Amino acid sequence: MQSLSTDIQLFNALFSKYQRRFIHFAVSYVCDMSAAEDIVMESFLYYWENRASIAQETNLPAYILTVIKNKSLNYLRSQAIHAKAEDHIRLHHDRVLQANLISLEACDPQELFSSEAERIVREALNALPKLTKEVFIKSRFENQSYREIALQLNMSERAVESHISKALKVLRLALKDYLPGLLIWLSFGL
Repeated sequence: MQSLSTDIQLFNALFSKYQRRFIHFAVSYVCDMSAAEDIVMESFLYYWENRASIAQETNLPAYILTVIKNKSLNYLRSQAIHAKAEDHIRLHHDRVLQANLISLEACDPQELFSSEAERIVREALNALPKLTKEVFIKSRFENQSYREIALQLNMSERAVESHISKALKVLRLALKDYLPGLLIWLSFGL
């Protein structure tokens, strides 16, 4: 076994002689200078950490280049997985966008406020507890803020929010078969 001093000299000689060539090799495949430099540094570090188990007759530049090749392959596989995931996310986003476009293009405001929808809303509101109905009407139909409602009805803004939430839940169930536009109108008071 060689001494530590000899190991360091050998390592420095290998590093000085092959670092640039190995980086050039790695960058030609990974197409990213920073990633290539990291791969080469990690490969030299791998060699250094495992030098005791490497046979004396091993061609060290070939050994390190094999490590670089394997690390480059792992990097490229990882990049491929990330690219595939990004494509999947982008495709999902495109589908959602297309569905929203189709839904909005099909949205007919006259239909949203048809007599049947109005009847369903009226029935759902009438089924609510009196206070919940009053809070909801003040918020969504009279455009009052939670603070204004809380002051008028002598309750906390949190209680107002709770009543609105209950009313919206009932209305969502009652209107589940209608276009999302009506739900949006009810949710945001448009």
